[in-house]
Amino acid sequence: MFRQESVKRVRAIDSKKHWASTGAEFNPIDYTHRLNFYNTPPTTEITLDEFEQWAIDRLRILGEIESCLYRNMTLTELTAIISKLDKDLFSLSANTAKDSKKPEQRRKDHYSHYILRLAFARSEDLRKRFVAAETVLFKLRYNSDDSGERQEFIESLGFDWELLSAGEKAAMRADLLAGTGTKSPDADAVMEDGFFKVDWERVYDLVDQRKVLLRGGKAYVPNSQQPSLVFAEFSARLEKALELTARALPRLDEDDRLIPILDHLSRGFAAPEYNTSMTATTLNGASLTAAVVDDLAQYFPMCMRQLHTTLRREKKLLHNGRLQYTLFLKGVGLSVDEAVIFWRKSFSRIDDDRFQKEYRYNIRHAYGLEGTRRNYKPLSCQQILTERRPAANQVHGCPYREVAIDNLVIGLAAMGVSDRDVIRHVREDVEAKKYHVACTRVFEYSHAKELKREKEAAGGMARFTENIIHPNEYFTRSFGLKNPGSLEGVADTATATTGTASGGGDGQVMEMD
Repeated sequence: MFRQESVKRVRAIDSKKHWASTGAEFNPIDYTHRLNFYNTPPTTEITLDEFEQWAIDRLRILGEIESCLYRNMTLTELTAIISKLDKDLFSLSANTAKDSKKPEQRRKDHYSHYILRLAFARSEDLRKRFVAAETVLFKLRYNSDDSGERQEFIESLGFDWELLSAGEKAAMRADLLAGTGTKSPDADAVMEDGFFKVDWERVYDLVDQRKVLLRGGKAYVPNSQQPSLVFAEFSARLEKALELTARALPRLDEDDRLIPILDHLSRGFAAPEYNTSMTATTLNGASLTAAVVDDLAQYFPMCMRQLHTTLRREKKLLHNGRLQYTLFLKGVGLSVDEAVIFWRKSFSRIDDDRFQKEYRYNIRHAYGLEGTRRNYKPLSCQQILTERRPAANQVHGCPYREVAIDNLVIGLAAMGVSDRDVIRHVREDVEAKKYHVACTRVFEYSHAKELKREKEAAGGMARFTENIIHPNEYFTRSFGLKNPGSLEGVADTATATTGTASGGGDGQVMEMD
């Protein structure tokens, strides 16, 4: 039923002796700049509460960044959202600001970064996502920093950039301007601003955009493109640091109290939660009951349709499928009593005694009414993609990833998707592993008329332009579009609130078999 782990005895750690053995100095760090490349590990003590809360705060920002990227938000939209959240959680003040809390703010930023390194160095996928989100956060802070303080910070890093002398610039003027695509009106200003040269691999993005001159394995970069090199250097250093952390993890001698926190942090990274009011949802004026689930299946995304269809055909679902579908229906608004009725009727091949012993308790547990009484949230697309993949006879997971393409096309036809161009684009999305994009494409095709009507009613401004990142978001939008004005008491759409060490979102702790 539930995994019960023995309580380990907590071994005290002499922090000063531990750091001394590594050669690190046990001294506070002087945070001279608001920006940070996080080159120096923290060495002073913090409380366990600070360890957890600081990491959770940073995780909220990184999770929001991932959500914005998934939704293809513009830089302006992303900046507005993340900057406000960053200010609320970290409030990193500039050196010129009269703020007595600057050291504490920068200390929290420094420690939270390193704590999440421990959590996300565990797999290549987590490392890539961590680097991507951290780089975006650094870019936003870099762009908002005071220009003078920013330049001082860059100079403090000691980059080995080789500045071109006046003689070199003059001799290479024509090639430099041609290589950077500079037009005549801007030529003098670009040359006056200056150039530096680095190995071309360090500015591959500028090379790809043809914004630098290449010669002898070197890239000649105008000073105006300096931020690109700074960002590339930040990412490269963080990637190397995470690889070193990953190799060191098996040898870490940490306090046992930290391990569960790190486990939850890594599992909760950017896992959007679906906020449900836990009250009965009203659809078309009628309360949601077990009897109407079949009628609602037409508004389900493919992952939930697949589970529903299998359940109706086989009269059973294995553990992971039941968990995924139970939490989805909970998010839709099915009460716990109606959920028990729904699953009892669905499992028509077993008797009441077996159902009461093996399944009823676990359904109530999913609703937070048994056991630890944790309020489990419906699984997001990200959580579904990172959970255990289906084995033989299992149908949970994301069908855009798990189902063979020919069978996927059959499933699309069952959803009314027959347009060849749409199917071709879905194939391309699946091959590119952009599963949420494929799901969104199917949604937009299936609701084309309703979306057009909504756009016209809004004066040409379409509301739904982002990618689907949660199955319950798909259902809510689908039902609302097909039945305008009929939703009452429906849960809010998915929000980028990450799972935490004390929060929900981790379905694997619950056994339903």
